[in-house]
Amino acid sequence: MIALSALVLSLSLSFANPISGVVVDGAGRPVPRAAIDVIAGDGSVAGTIFTEADGTFALQTAPEGCRLRASLAGFEPASTACRADAPVKLTLTVAPVAEHIVVSATRTEAPSGQVASAVTVFDAAHIERRQQPPLADLLRQAPGATVVRVGAPGSVTSLFVRGGESNYTKVLLDGVPMNEPGGAFNMSNITTENLDRIEFIRGANSAVYGSDAMTGVLQLFTRRGESPRPSVRATFEGGSFSTARGSTGVSARTGRLDYSADVAGLTTDNEVPNNDFRNTTVSGSAGLTLAAGSTLRFVGRAERGKTGVPGQTAFGRPDLDAFFRRHDGTIGIAFDRTKGVLRQRAAYGLAESHQASTNLLIDPPYTPSFEGRRAAFEFSDFPYDSRTDLKRHHASYQVDGTLNTERAGTHVETALVEWDGERARLTDALAGTVVPATRDNFGVTLQHQALWPRVFVTAGLRFEHNDSFGNATLPRIAASWYARTGNGDVGTTRVSASFGRGIKEPTAIQSFSPNPFFLGNPDLLPERADAFELGVEQRLAGDRVRVDAAWFDNRYRNIISTRTISFNPFTSQYFNVGLTEARGLELTADVALVSGVRAAAGYTFTDSEIVDSTSTNAVFAEGNWAFRRPRHSGFVNLAWNGARASVDLSGSMAGRRVDSDFSSLTPAMVENPGYSTWDLRGAVRLTRTLSGTVAIDNLTDSDRMEPLGYPVLGRAIRFGVRARF
Repeated sequence: MIALSALVLSLSLSFANPISGVVVDGAGRPVPRAAIDVIAGDGSVAGTIFTEADGTFALQTAPEGCRLRASLAGFEPASTACRADAPVKLTLTVAPVAEHIVVSATRTEAPSGQVASAVTVFDAAHIERRQQPPLADLLRQAPGATVVRVGAPGSVTSLFVRGGESNYTKVLLDGVPMNEPGGAFNMSNITTENLDRIEFIRGANSAVYGSDAMTGVLQLFTRRGESPRPSVRATFEGGSFSTARGSTGVSARTGRLDYSADVAGLTTDNEVPNNDFRNTTVSGSAGLTLAAGSTLRFVGRAERGKTGVPGQTAFGRPDLDAFFRRHDGTIGIAFDRTKGVLRQRAAYGLAESHQASTNLLIDPPYTPSFEGRRAAFEFSDFPYDSRTDLKRHHASYQVDGTLNTERAGTHVETALVEWDGERARLTDALAGTVVPATRDNFGVTLQHQALWPRVFVTAGLRFEHNDSFGNATLPRIAASWYARTGNGDVGTTRVSASFGRGIKEPTAIQSFSPNPFFLGNPDLLPERADAFELGVEQRLAGDRVRVDAAWFDNRYRNIISTRTISFNPFTSQYFNVGLTEARGLELTADVALVSGVRAAAGYTFTDSEIVDSTSTNAVFAEGNWAFRRPRHSGFVNLAWNGARASVDLSGSMAGRRVDSDFSSLTPAMVENPGYSTWDLRGAVRLTRTLSGTVAIDNLTDSDRMEPLGYPVLGRAIRFGVRARF
């Protein structure tokens, strides 16, 4: 009691005026949630607070003669003397392996080490070094992720995370959901031009995002203008398979306005007949500061793509006229206001997708065969012409409040209300049928974040009302503990744990399809996930090495699939028929031992098992691994950035996985062997504004099918130029 009384007396004799300041990084950007320790004259810590989202902090009292010390994992600490006559500025130098500030885990800005989720961030420098690859190719360099592309670029491309299904990841553009109603998301034509960063959060997070966030959240952030003078960029490259790709963009910040706009195009013939791919992307962002603490921001992105669909060319002749066309658009507008400790955000977004899958000509029949295997009967072509038109309106209101105390920690409260208006129009042009569908969903989230010097806890709860399945309550709790701090040879040690529940509504086709081959079922239950995670992060060698390990244990229930209900005539319908479990380990390492040289590597072990299934197909039988999800996978990335040149070598590996030929081959193919593939990127600066580039995909000319029946492209080489003005 005597010591406590002395501390209270000391604080009462402190500065009469409050001490305020800001913490920034070396580029002058604000650093949120950095710890500010108040160091008394005897060296003891008299109190700790955390910086706000804009990097500012304020102390109402402080001991006479004290010092302020700012620290955050991934940054070099900084200190200065306490002073009340002027705001204090502390600059944190970024460590060789830096900490990322992420938004997607909690919908508030937070250092990745404080959110207790497995996080991968691809920043602008990484995207630039990889020469703006397709989003799917970038994600091959993320732990826990399996990317499956049905053949060459432009074909259907799916993302599987931690043994879950391909529609279990919520995809956002600056906060606007891009998934089709029900979670489906085809990455075939999503590019990375005009993106500032990509955040990939793994784990169930429906407590914050509602439906679709079963195994993770993937958020794309559009570039913003930064320099007062307009910055113009242009790229062009061409090479193998008659490939040509180019883009041009401009960005700037002038007065209260910032903007960024970009147009990109790609054309390629790929390797087999009727497999050409054409794609155009237009994206932009504009922000306006209305008054102190208030901003208005607009984002937009449109993609128009068309690709030929030759089918399983490894097993037989290509289909010469089938094609898939999609025109997608996403727009969003958001109003943000920050006043004191209160931040409000009101936003509206619209995502549209217009898809056509067409095959009007009847190609000759063929009998599938492959390396001595042969089907017992001929396969015949059949005509189809289906159109899918989807709209997803999204409106949200979020309010965040922060209570910052020097003794009881910092507490961030979030309240969120959201509405999704889903509209679908399913058309069978040959049959002349049109099925309209509509669904309105509402969600309310409450979230509490508690921050102490070494412990960070997040607890959230969401109530979801869905027109398809009714009501659901979804919790999530996560905690991080810094068992050790510092940046010596053995640096910071962080332990984290989390539990969350995920939920996913049925897709529009699963609920409303009129096609007798896969009839919709309006009485479907939602798919659900229970997800546990335990992680350890260790920093070494003065923050030049970071090693992460994350153990996950997931259970996916009510999985939706088709079940045959009649053989003559053949009819199947969607039902909740599946239960799958997946547990495993993600290991990653980031190394920056030498200036300009970076290395990263990852390995994922996924032990998945189909526990309950009514399918008659052997590959979906109980006891099997989850379909097309390998038990072992990994990646390697080596990069060198010099004054005038850069080189980036990336490799992706996957072990054997359950697959199917779906062509009635005898004996049947039910397994796809493992593979490794390597890509090389290089750039050399020719003048102050002009650089030459080279890109080699499939460097070793790996010959594989992804999935069975769909060969990947052989080695492809492209040369290009890049200009910056």
